[in-house]
Amino acid sequence: MRIDAHQHFWEMSRGDYDWLTPDLAPIFRDFGAEDLWPHLQARGIDGTVLVQAAPTLAETEYMLGLAEKHAFVLGVVGWADFESPNAPDTIKALAARPKLVGLRPMIQDIDDVDWMLRPSLGPAFAAMVAHDLVFDALTLPRHLPNLRRLIDRYPGLRAVIDHGSKPEIRHGAFETWAADMAAIAAETDAVVKMSGLVTEAAKPWQVDDMRPYTDHLLEHFGPARILWGSDWPVCTLAATYEAWCQATDSLLGGVADPDLSAILGRNALSIYKLARP
Repeated sequence: MRIDAHQHFWEMSRGDYDWLTPDLAPIFRDFGAEDLWPHLQARGIDGTVLVQAAPTLAETEYMLGLAEKHAFVLGVVGWADFESPNAPDTIKALAARPKLVGLRPMIQDIDDVDWMLRPSLGPAFAAMVAHDLVFDALTLPRHLPNLRRLIDRYPGLRAVIDHGSKPEIRHGAFETWAADMAAIAAETDAVVKMSGLVTEAAKPWQVDDMRPYTDHLLEHFGPARILWGSDWPVCTLAATYEAWCQATDSLLGGVADPDLSAILGRNALSIYKLARP
């Protein structure tokens, strides 16, 4: 069983991908199931988690429609306006959708580093806990101390840290990120995605550029709290799907079954409570 726990689709004509600009030429086009399916077949991927790429309810509906159409999409991580007075009702309604497994505010794009700790967001986080949805934390290293406080504040909040919180691999920044990630691993039940790292490395990247970071995640989170994902098609800014899979094979070369199987698929089934493909 192998699950890609982090991939995206988008249609440019939908018009709500404000971050997706012409300077990102390799991904400034539509990406759909027909583009991803050959990669999944080639690598024996049994299913995926489709993750939001726009901060709108309309995109969440678009993704849920794709999930109904394509059986390999096992779950959807959508978006809701956590600041809205209607957030609890919106989250309740979304949680009733069969393949909606989590929500992701686009924290990395919010200027206020303390945004997630605003008291006004409390009802939204409480609704996440009440409806057993996963909180995908799209954070940068500067957000990690606050993320630890947030998880402490809401017992029962199931948190997944996307892309290892995007360490600044290209600049060799390690110590502060490593300490903050170790603290989250020790003091919370959060899990972390081994995804999106290749786009944080300098070009041309080498597998060993990422190894200190993935080794640190393995040491502190352990194989039971790591999910594997591609971050496709964003990863194609730096690597093909196949190249990231090959890098993963190397980075996880010292991990044997059943731990390897857990990272590559079983953990995603468990944390997102996915139906087996």
